[in-house]
Amino acid sequence: MSEETAPDDRQPARPHANSGWGLAASAYVFTVVMMGTTLPTPLYPLYAGRFDFGTAFTTQLFAIYALGVIAALVLFGRLSDGLGRRPVLAVGVVFSIASAVLFLIGANVGLLLVGRVLSGLAAGIFTSTATVTVLENAPSGRERLAGSLATAANMGGLGLGILMSGLLARFASGPLFTPFLVNAIMLIVAGFALALIRDRTRANPAAVRLQLPGIPSESRRMFLAAAPGATTGFAVCGLYSAIAPSFIGQTLQITSTAITGTVVFLLFGASATAQLLLRGLSDRRLIIGGTLTMIVSMGALVLALTLSSLAVLIGSALLAGVGQGLVFMTGMRAITSATEPDRRTEATTSYFILSYVFMSVPAIGVGFLAAEVGLAEATTIFAVAVAAVSVLGLVAARRFAVR
Repeated sequence: MSEETAPDDRQPARPHANSGWGLAASAYVFTVVMMGTTLPTPLYPLYAGRFDFGTAFTTQLFAIYALGVIAALVLFGRLSDGLGRRPVLAVGVVFSIASAVLFLIGANVGLLLVGRVLSGLAAGIFTSTATVTVLENAPSGRERLAGSLATAANMGGLGLGILMSGLLARFASGPLFTPFLVNAIMLIVAGFALALIRDRTRANPAAVRLQLPGIPSESRRMFLAAAPGATTGFAVCGLYSAIAPSFIGQTLQITSTAITGTVVFLLFGASATAQLLLRGLSDRRLIIGGTLTMIVSMGALVLALTLSSLAVLIGSALLAGVGQGLVFMTGMRAITSATEPDRRTEATTSYFILSYVFMSVPAIGVGFLAAEVGLAEATTIFAVAVAAVSVLGLVAARRFAVR
């Protein structure tokens, strides 16, 4: 997330930005790009049947996306400060369209892997640039609304992509084609919508540099306190995104992409909703409440595995989403508050990199472990590990403020 430039460096506001068009356009572009990153999730069982690969390769497809995100955070994290918001967002849209085209072709697993990398690069660009763009396009007096829209566009977009893909694959013809065609059309519209976005930066190519991660000394204790929530929250998102489709198909014998998409959507939707509705509570209450909810969700996940129950799995997804949303939002907010303004991008980049590493590594581990002991057993081991790490988050909760 890039820091805002000084007011005297900003270009004059455009009328459409003051009237809300810039805010609406930036939120739309953010949402559509994030939707594209999760489109393949409900379709993994269909790809597995088409190309004859198992759960381990499915998790690798997901993990390579996370690597793309991390690469983009480092390579493009500060690019918009030097080149402007719109040009960098345009690059992200192009990457996203290219990813959709590769999945539209879908001739072999190589295209799928490259498509996931491009999708990860697009997500990384938007993670570091789109949030501040939404905030900068808020009309006077609508700053809080802009913050809520940025949250909803990010996590809500991830969930909407899964839901749309699952429904289109179930009820429209061409289940491995139609979702990406619809998304490509939406992305083309997003490309035109960029013209409505107010760019408040002044081009300064000399400012372009890599955004290397780092933990500023003044926020190190807070970063360490927030780390358990970031790691467990994104690990759970990775598990449900990479493993849930296989679990629903293999264990529950449910092959409907609509059901798979809905279950995973509920996790991301619950995350976005919880962040929007509960953001006014104190940081300590949010951390404690979110962490306890995460622990309960892992118990519900184990119960779902034991009973082979879709209803319990849905309940665990909802609880996991609420817990993830609260601990991640609060950790980000606390780290930002504890860090000097000129080092906040460095700190938040580190926070996102930590999160995406733990989104991919545990999912890969579960995928390979499932080949040895079975999917249900591997997921149970994961759930116990998440609950154990979450306890560390409770121990560190005293470092968060009570307001």
